[in-house]
Amino acid sequence: MANTNIDDQGLDNKPRLNGDLHEWEVEDDTFWRRQGKRIATRNLWISIPSLLMGFAVWLMWGMITTQMQNLGFPFSVNQLFTLTALAGLAGATLRIPASFMIRIAGGRNTIFLTTALLMIPAAGTGFALRNPDTPFWVFQALALLSGIGGGNFACSMSNISTFFPKKQQGYALGMNAGLGNFGVTTMQILIPLVMTVGIFGAIAGAPMELQSSSGTLIGRIEAGTETWIQNAGFIWLVFLVPLAFLGWFGMNNLRPITP
Repeated sequence: MANTNIDDQGLDNKPRLNGDLHEWEVEDDTFWRRQGKRIATRNLWISIPSLLMGFAVWLMWGMITTQMQNLGFPFSVNQLFTLTALAGLAGATLRIPASFMIRIAGGRNTIFLTTALLMIPAAGTGFALRNPDTPFWVFQALALLSGIGGGNFACSMSNISTFFPKKQQGYALGMNAGLGNFGVTTMQILIPLVMTVGIFGAIAGAPMELQSSSGTLIGRIEAGTETWIQNAGFIWLVFLVPLAFLGWFGMNNLRPITP
C-alpha cells in the first residue's frame, strides 16, 4: 500500500505524467538526479511552446491592423492603432494577477487554462476578419482577450522557476523566456505566409483583395493579391489545441508550492 501511495504522488522512478507531486526536493542532489531533472525538463519543454504561442497571439495585432488597413477595412488609422495598444495594455495588466496564479491554482492547471483561453481570441479574430463590416467593438474585445498571452509570461516564468534548483534556474528561465519570445518572430513570418493561401477552406470563408501593396519579412505582397487575412487568427488553433492537451496531460502541479 505504501508503494501505491508513492506512485500516486509521483515519488518513484515512473510517476504519472500529469500527477500532482507532493514532494519536490530539487535542492537535494539525489532527488534531482533520480527523478527531479526528468520531470522538470518535461515541464520546461511543454512550457516553452505554450509561452511562444502566448506571445504570438498577444502581439499579432501589430501585423493584423497593418493588413486591415491594406485591405480597406472601414476604420481609421487611429482606431486600428488602438487595437494594438489595447492588447499591449491588457497583457501588461494581466501579468499582475497571473504572477500569483501558480500558487493559487497550480502550474499544470494554470498553463493549461491560459493556453486554452487563447483559443478564444484566436478563433474569434479569424471569424471577425472574414467580414470587413464586423463592428469595431468586436475587434476591441478580441484585442483585450489577446492580452491573456501577455499575462502568460508571468505565470509561465513563475511556474518554471519552481521546478529547478537555484543553480539551474538561470538556465531554465533563460530557455523559457528566450525561446518563448520567438513567438514575436514566428508571428511576423507566419501571418503574411498563411494570408496568401486558403488553407482552411470553407471555414475561413472567401478571400479579399489587397487594395495596396504590403511589405513583409517574407517579401512584398502586391496590390490585387487574393488574401485570407482571417488565417491570421485561425492559424494559432493548429498549435493551441495540441498544446492545451500537452499541458494538461504532460505537466505537473507541485503541492509544496500550491497546497
